[in-house]
Amino acid sequence: MEKLHLPIIIEIDEDGYYIVSCPVFKGCHSYGETGRRGNGEYIKEVIEMCLEENKVEDLNKFVGFRELEVAQNA
Repeated sequence: MEKLHLPIIIEIDEDGYYIVSCPVFKGCHSYGETGRRGNGEYIKEVIEMCLEENKVEDLNKFVGFRELEVAQNA
């Protein structure tokens, strides 16, 4: 069994809901009210479903995360 190390992105929206995404799959998201959504437990199930439909060699390649500073006019 091959083990994959996949990136996940965790966000909290304006209503306090957790949104967890795996950027190597299109549409691979988990969404919920509690921190359990943010710890990877639920996104793992979604990733497993995505792996059933996609070949590993066809996945998007995650390059990295960067922060960009942008001026906001108030």
